[in-house]
Amino acid sequence: MNIAHPFREGNGRATRIWLDLMLKKEIKQVVDWNRVDKEEYLSAMQRSVVKDIEIKVLLKQALTDQINDRTLFMKGIDVSYYYEGYSEFKTEEL
Repeated sequence: MNIAHPFREGNGRATRIWLDLMLKKEIKQVVDWNRVDKEEYLSAMQRSVVKDIEIKVLLKQALTDQINDRTLFMKGIDVSYYYEGYSEFKTEEL
């Protein structure tokens, strides 16, 4: 991922969007990022380099089959910004 998007800003957000696109294509599900706690997610991501079971379990619990729900997708982008420390704007307000 860092080869395709080698910038510090936005790597996490791009990764989450790409993950959802891959899940949508392969298993017809996406992550409902509103159901993933920020601190649990960030901690699991840090540890995933050594052991990835924690992040897999965390994300599996948040899977949904609402793959064409535009509101869910846009709220997922809002959550991605929140994970990265931004909360000034929400996509529905733009």
